[in-house]
Amino acid sequence: MGERDDPEVIGRRVQRLRIGRGLTQRQLAEPAYTPAYVSTLEAGRVRPSDEALRHIAERLGVDFEELATGRSARLVTDLRLRLTEARQSLATGEAEEAARRYTALHTEAEGHGLAEERAEALLGLGECGIATGDLEAARDHFERAEAALAEAPLPARVPALRGRAVCHYLAGELRYAVYLLESTLDELNRGGLHDPDALLLLYASAIGPYMDMGAHARAAQAAEFALALAPRVQDPALVARMHRSVARTLLAEGRLAEADVSLAKASELYRQLQLRTELANCHWMRGYVYAQDRQLGQAEAELRQAQAMLDAQGAALYSSQVAVELADVLHRRGRSGEAADLLRQVLGQLTSERGAVHSAAAHRLLGIIAEDARDTEAAEEHYVRALSLLERAGAAGDLADLCRLLGDLLRRTGRPEAALDAYRTGLGHRTAPGTTTLGPSPAQPPL
Repeated sequence: MGERDDPEVIGRRVQRLRIGRGLTQRQLAEPAYTPAYVSTLEAGRVRPSDEALRHIAERLGVDFEELATGRSARLVTDLRLRLTEARQSLATGEAEEAARRYTALHTEAEGHGLAEERAEALLGLGECGIATGDLEAARDHFERAEAALAEAPLPARVPALRGRAVCHYLAGELRYAVYLLESTLDELNRGGLHDPDALLLLYASAIGPYMDMGAHARAAQAAEFALALAPRVQDPALVARMHRSVARTLLAEGRLAEADVSLAKASELYRQLQLRTELANCHWMRGYVYAQDRQLGQAEAELRQAQAMLDAQGAALYSSQVAVELADVLHRRGRSGEAADLLRQVLGQLTSERGAVHSAAAHRLLGIIAEDARDTEAAEEHYVRALSLLERAGAAGDLADLCRLLGDLLRRTGRPEAALDAYRTGLGHRTAPGTTTLGPSPAQPPL
């Protein structure tokens, strides 16, 4: 049997329930036990066996668990049902409503000493924090969830670990995010803990940081593993998330048609599940696909759809990131003034601790727009700010290109030595194809 209360607590509970039902000690005891045994039990001088507690629970008309722990099975079931309802609220984009539900459920679970349900409520609060852009609160909730699950097997702790990694990734701490994901993958695979859901969640979450760091080979490998694991995963929302992440790798390889197919599969799954936030992210990625394929009108439509959906759900951080992608499309369509206005609006919501990579992308594009307008001083300022953000985040994939832009500007304005320094910095962030600065890749799953 699992944890249960001390004999004194159980004894007082038995006595209270017996008196409340108008039973004597003899009536409670018979036919299997004696009145003296019940008297000793109620006084807390004996630790009752499971068999004795089941007999007494049946005579009292209560659940065994309620008698042993003070918590009825119905209470636990009801709590889990309401946790499911909170998850649905979050999945359908009602992050603030979900947060209110999770907060109440966390308090209730903590009051009843239900560690597993308390951890699930904390995980939900962490996901709400990511959805609304409150990364500091989200990270705190994930850390507390991980602590609550400290005695649980590693696969059970994966959602909390992955949540922490996503918070660090969105905050621009790419290298630490990858460290968390890779070390967990390594521990799972080396320990023979080949849980498909846990592995897929980690591999899909690693693709974004890998891409931003320029580790394209490792991103492609993570996508390959994620696709191989997908048929063994039962959660359609998880499979849909994987398809969305894999699409990013396909884009990097120029396989636009395959990326679009992956995103279409994810979109259909999310439509079925009515997961509006994730569906908005699919529109976002489809917009990116169209932009890479120079179908700018369709790209703008998809990105505007994504932004409208995210705005409606209060997902401020993701909405700001979409706005940066949309501004790039607008600039390429010859609407640079509109693009610049949009970028200035979202820069107030993006910081070095909250969306560093997209903040850098906004400054980079503002620098290009300023150069087009022959405002070289403003362009240089934006490039330098973008460079600082990317260096802090370790986003090697974008640093080399930014250093080239800055170097070209410095050369054109008569500063060849400074231009050479910028070019050298960019070269220092380039890696040979198939290599990465992340160290050995984690152990691989048996596929």
